[in-house]
Amino acid sequence: MAAKLLSFLLFCSHFLLQLHFSAGQNVVRAAYWSADSGFPVPDIDSTLFTHLFCAFADIDSQTNQVTVSSASQARFSTFTETVQLKNPSIKTLLSIGGGSSSASDFASMASQANTRKSFIDSSIKLARSNSFHGLDLDWENLSTLPQKTNLGLLLQEWRAAVDKESASTGNSKLLLSAALPFRNSDYPIQAIQNSLDWINVMAYDFNALEGRLGDYGIRSWTQSGSGIPSNKLVLGLPFHGYAWRLVDANNHGFSAPASGPAVSPKGELGYGQIKNFISANRATKVYDAAVGSNYCYAGTTWIGYDDTESIRAKVSYVKQNGLLGYFAWHVGADDEGRTLSRAATGS
Repeated sequence: MAAKLLSFLLFCSHFLLQLHFSAGQNVVRAAYWSADSGFPVPDIDSTLFTHLFCAFADIDSQTNQVTVSSASQARFSTFTETVQLKNPSIKTLLSIGGGSSSASDFASMASQANTRKSFIDSSIKLARSNSFHGLDLDWENLSTLPQKTNLGLLLQEWRAAVDKESASTGNSKLLLSAALPFRNSDYPIQAIQNSLDWINVMAYDFNALEGRLGDYGIRSWTQSGSGIPSNKLVLGLPFHGYAWRLVDANNHGFSAPASGPAVSPKGELGYGQIKNFISANRATKVYDAAVGSNYCYAGTTWIGYDDTESIRAKVSYVKQNGLLGYFAWHVGADDEGRTLSRAATGS
């Protein structure tokens, strides 16, 4: 296999440190819970968060309505009630889509007014019937300008429907958010700004060989066109990493050549799994402050990930730059002691 560079999947930029949020902001300290992770909802320490995303609902390609699989229905229907047992003030959002969902189904739904309406109306009904406080869109892999234009129409119509539902029922408005790529590339800025309460910037799993790291991505959102206000951006923190097979065990820094993934078929490991690997293999841990990320190595196995140092640096970046907050993907990948979740809160 052709050699790859370990920096292919870096998670962060060179983040500077500062210790205060902008005055008056309602800070978002959030995490996604993934039904596919198998992590029990009652085991979530909701006291460490202000918002939790229940992931994922999907879209029915025939009706364009939002659906929850039969395997997930029981956990989704009690999600809010369960996490509020430990934190009565926690806000929950139903997340729709995800990386495994069909991008073509979302593109088809968003292409016409009547199919957008089916999606929107069903999402609001589903959120209300399952006691969620909001809705989150994770439509990934948008590849054309017409798709991004239709995304803007979807968001505008979703906002109008959410406002109308609240006015007619007297219910508090549902929150609206969307998970978007680490950098903006022709996304409908004005529709995003006017329609969403915030955007979750997925500042991880991107190609650092482009020379484009996390801070570049944030600036691409705030400086594009009229720009998204920084206090509408929520920075993504990965609670996972990637393992690679070193070409040379003695060359183990960032950008060292690798021959392919290690440990698992795609190399992806949760933070708890990484800690177990470090313990079992007596791996050497390194925090590279210049890059703002962690890695460990044992023999020819190298893992890039975020540990407490880089998590704290990213949260400090959020504070310094007036971002609304952070979110983690995903809560079930943390270790049993909730080490990364606690590091993010400063506890």
